[in-house]
Amino acid sequence: MIFEETPLSGAFTVSLDKRGDDRGFFSRAYCTQEFESQGLKPVGIQCNLASNYLKGTLRGLHYQVPPAAEAKFFRCISGANYHVIVDMRSESPTYLKHFGVELSAENRLGLYVPELFAHGYQALTDGSEAFYMVSEYYTPGCERGLRYDDPALNIRWPLPVTTISDKDTAWPLLPSLLTI
Repeated sequence: MIFEETPLSGAFTVSLDKRGDDRGFFSRAYCTQEFESQGLKPVGIQCNLASNYLKGTLRGLHYQVPPAAEAKFFRCISGANYHVIVDMRSESPTYLKHFGVELSAENRLGLYVPELFAHGYQALTDGSEAFYMVSEYYTPGCERGLRYDDPALNIRWPLPVTTISDKDTAWPLLPSLLTI
């Protein structure tokens, strides 16, 4: 795997290191040892698959706080999605900054999301699917979220949002989060 750090410290895009011949190619999609050699938290506790019927569907922005803070590793296995991460580490020089990247079945790019980073994504195609691994179990009492349209973040999503959960539209705006 080929790790490239994003502008947000500790977050990486991960490309495949393909070994090809006349049959096609082989590549590791995930390896705990390779993640650890980059100083990243392994993400092998739980695997999830999320399907999106329609382009424009938005999921997120979600994260968990201690004692169940989770790192995540995403790949798009069908269609294309636009992923956004937000650094929620108050001591970080990139606190509240965000980064976006397209993951698709075609580009086979992965995204490593460190602990205390909010993450969300938008389906760019009908029938997109995201496969992701997490380092901790889902813990409802530790779940937090940001509004996808929070003016303090000014995230520019590629498409109009067509479908989103009630929960994701109900997260508080950042000024109220920061005073809690």
